[in-house]
Amino acid sequence: MKLIERNYYLNALLAVKDIPDIKVITGVRRSGKSKLMDALISVISKDISANIVRIKLNLKKNESLLDGDKLYEYIEQQYDDEKNNYLFIDEVQMCDGFERVINSIYEEELYDIYLTGSNAFLLSSDLATLFGGRVFEVKLYPFSFNEYLKYFPSDNVDDAFDDYVKRGGMAGSYLYKTDEDARKYINGIYRTTITKDIVTKFKIENEDLLVMIGNFLMDNVGNQTSIRNVASKLTSGTYKTNDKTVGAYIDYLCRSFLFYPIQRYDIKGKKYLESDKKYYLSDLSFRFSELGTKDADYGHLYENIVALELLRRGYEVYVGKLYEKEVDFVAIKEGEKLYIQVSDDISREETLKRELAPLLSIKDAYPKMIIARTKHDETQHDGIRIVDIARWLSTSQK
Repeated sequence: MKLIERNYYLNALLAVKDIPDIKVITGVRRSGKSKLMDALISVISKDISANIVRIKLNLKKNESLLDGDKLYEYIEQQYDDEKNNYLFIDEVQMCDGFERVINSIYEEELYDIYLTGSNAFLLSSDLATLFGGRVFEVKLYPFSFNEYLKYFPSDNVDDAFDDYVKRGGMAGSYLYKTDEDARKYINGIYRTTITKDIVTKFKIENEDLLVMIGNFLMDNVGNQTSIRNVASKLTSGTYKTNDKTVGAYIDYLCRSFLFYPIQRYDIKGKKYLESDKKYYLSDLSFRFSELGTKDADYGHLYENIVALELLRRGYEVYVGKLYEKEVDFVAIKEGEKLYIQVSDDISREETLKRELAPLLSIKDAYPKMIIARTKHDETQHDGIRIVDIARWLSTSQK
């Protein structure tokens, strides 16, 4: 498999190397967590003073280390008091009592610790509980369009973007020669996350209902989602459910990094709103593998891509509300705000006016932009930047 350097994530880990935190790489299944760990080991191994202990608990040869006492004993034996010691463990959750082992090694200051694991056991919201808050989390996402272009170099950014929208950022699928086989691979990841992670971890009794809720969210990316409305629609169909169950199942889907919830933000009142969040897929390839390409609303699909890209670039991301108008995204980083509208086609004057209206209603001086499928260089309209989505994604510009 072709490998590309994912320097953004690698640099994030290198920036905290030797700092006494437990480093945990999180992200959706098959997003490259182990490969990122390999890249970090490759850098550290160039230092002759480094003692690197790498344990892959999913390998047969390490089966004896699935017992917590045996794992601790092995790690302790590998320690070299004359060197800088680094501990890397893949699939750490497979060890019975791994929390106790890791916390003990941390307290003894034996190693600089790096972990990956099944999302069922290393969910973001569980890390503080597992390791007492002494955690630095690196959130890994599927390939961005910029990374896709490194994997598939192209002189035509527009054609490449069209391919990326359909193929997505799950790099393992790139090995398959046909779209059908690639979709089977993607669907396998999605279904494994459902059955092996969520159902097992949370003891889900109705797996079919969980899949239906996931499919509903996929089909409604870019729409505000009311848990009550979801429950009502599902109950009127095949399944009988309620608000509490639907809310819990959506939470499980998000905690396993299949979806990312985006909260609403009242621009005028400068406050956060709890009701009717939007949910964006970690990668659009999951949608195409489950639902196909029929009836795809590309405006909303592009919105999904922009949401994930903003998260990759380190922004806090919110859906903006201003009176009765909605701004697709309020992106905040280091105290600075960026207002964004996303659209498929703004070539018609009435469409452009519709997208401009919410941004022009905002009276503060923070920058505003429309990201759309223009297929040409950046322009401006009433001080608002209008940027082509493929060109925005293919650069590191803000």
